[in-house]
Amino acid sequence: MRIGLVGLGRMGGNMAERLRRYGHEVETYARTDPARTVTSLEELVGKLEAPRVCWLMVPAGDATEGAYETLLGLLEPGDVLVDGGNSNFRDSQRRARGAAEKGVRFLDAGVSGGIWGLEGGYCVMVGGDPDAFAVVEPLCRALTEEGGYAHVGGAGAGHFVKMVHNGIEYGMMQSFAEGFEIMNASEFELDLRQLAALWQHGSVVRSWLLELLERALADDPGLASIRGYVEDSGEGRWTVQAAIDERVPAPTITASLFARFASRQEESFAAKVNAALRNQFGGHAVKRAGE
Repeated sequence: MRIGLVGLGRMGGNMAERLRRYGHEVETYARTDPARTVTSLEELVGKLEAPRVCWLMVPAGDATEGAYETLLGLLEPGDVLVDGGNSNFRDSQRRARGAAEKGVRFLDAGVSGGIWGLEGGYCVMVGGDPDAFAVVEPLCRALTEEGGYAHVGGAGAGHFVKMVHNGIEYGMMQSFAEGFEIMNASEFELDLRQLAALWQHGSVVRSWLLELLERALADDPGLASIRGYVEDSGEGRWTVQAAIDERVPAPTITASLFARFASRQEESFAAKVNAALRNQFGGHAVKRAGE
């Protein structure tokens, strides 16, 4: 089938390539990427046949909202608009309602797989109208390996599930980070890459993340070239907020999010307060600035 794909970043470009490998025709638009096949969203829609399918792979927020609004003005009743980015599920529910008012079918698709999805396949979690999902199912099949996609519920469900998926990812990554730091600081001369490889065989903690850690340690055994500064893209925060809203205890995911915040501090004011208080009530020594 022929689709229009908007966004040729780290995932969008590879997704377009994988779809083409599986026989689909992909028209692509990105504002500046020379790999695009059209130069405007108007041209993109004009090259598609009804029922048109447009798939967004652009950053959540203003970029997604702008593309959504523009495409909604160009698409016709019965067409399908898919948001495959990491949008907030509440925004996806709102967009589904807005699209429905114009007869356009909106799907929210959480997509996992990163830069490895081209060869290994993605994991695709789709929310929205089941009939609209049936239209795009051949695309989901091409993007994934067997068992790698599903229609998970109504509008917003795809992005909700992907949000929680990423929150879990935060916790898993933080657990590995803490465990390997403990081993790195120990009295033993441990080969951390060896251990990352060892734990991939028969261990209950074996995982793809562990494989990626082994790869990183092979490239840079002490990770000396990497600064310990960890960003977050929003989904971890939203997962914590959902836990609060639903009164569900989520201490591990919450702590992993705060650990990312801590990684960005050159100097912790909270730590200064702690040191000052220990000095005041107990006379404990403090390290002076510059020492």
